[in-house]
Amino acid sequence: MIIINLNNNFMASPLEQFELVTLIPLNIFDYNVSITNATLFLFINLFTLLSITFFSIKSNFLVPTRWQLIIEIIYEFVMVIILDNLGKKGERYFPLIFTIFIILLVCNIIGLIPYSFTVTSHIFFTFGLAFAVFVGINIIGIKEHGFHFFAIFLPKGAPLAILPLLVVIEFISYIVKVFTLAIRLFANMTSGHTLLKIIAGFSWTLLTLGGFLSLLHLFPLLILFVLIGLELGIAFLQAYVFALLVCIYLNDVIEFH
Repeated sequence: MIIINLNNNFMASPLEQFELVTLIPLNIFDYNVSITNATLFLFINLFTLLSITFFSIKSNFLVPTRWQLIIEIIYEFVMVIILDNLGKKGERYFPLIFTIFIILLVCNIIGLIPYSFTVTSHIFFTFGLAFAVFVGINIIGIKEHGFHFFAIFLPKGAPLAILPLLVVIEFISYIVKVFTLAIRLFANMTSGHTLLKIIAGFSWTLLTLGGFLSLLHLFPLLILFVLIGLELGIAFLQAYVFALLVCIYLNDVIEFH
C-alpha cells in the first residue's frame, strides 16, 4: 500500500479501496475459498436486489407503488433494448438481459456508497461475467444453427488463397469480444472511483491545513459532488452498454451470414 505523508497527515493510496480483504479464511482441499469483502458485497448486492424485487411484487395495485414503478421502468427500458437489437425473436432472452442489467446496475450504484466495495471494479468479476455470457451466446448459436454456426469465421466471398488468414483474424476478433465486455466495465468503474478518492483526499488535506487554506477545501469538495453525479450516470451507462453489447453479440450469432 502506498502511503503519502503531508504535514504529518497520512492519506491512504486511492487504490486501497480496491484491495481484497479476507474476512473469514477458509481452505477446502488446499483451495482458498475465503470470504472476502468482495464476497460480502456480492451478497449485499444480491440481498438489495431481492429486497427491491420483493417490495415491487408484494402488492399489485392498479396504481403502481414506488417500488413497482422502479421495476416497471427498468422492465420497459430493457425490453426496448432487446426489441431494437434483436426484434421479436429476442423476447425469449429477456430474463437473461434483464438479470445482467439490473445486477450490474445495483453493483455499480452500491459501489458509490462511502466505505462500500465496488465489485465491478475488479477484473475477476467482470471477466467471469463476460466469459459466462460469451459461452452462453455460443451455445445458443450452436443450438440455433448446428455445425453451420462455425461458418461465422468464414467471410462471405473471400478469395480461397487468403481464407486461412481471414479465418484466424475472424476468430481472434471474435474472441476479443469477451475482453472488450470485461475491460470496458472494469476500466470505467476503476478510473471513476480512483478519481473520486483522489479529489476527496485532496479536499481533506486542505481542510486539515488550518487557517485560510482550510477554506480552499470547498472547491475540490464542490467538484467531488459534481463527479458523484457523473459517476451515477456512468453506473447506469455501463450497465446499459454491457446489456446492449450482449444483445448485439446475440444478434450476431442468430442472424449471421
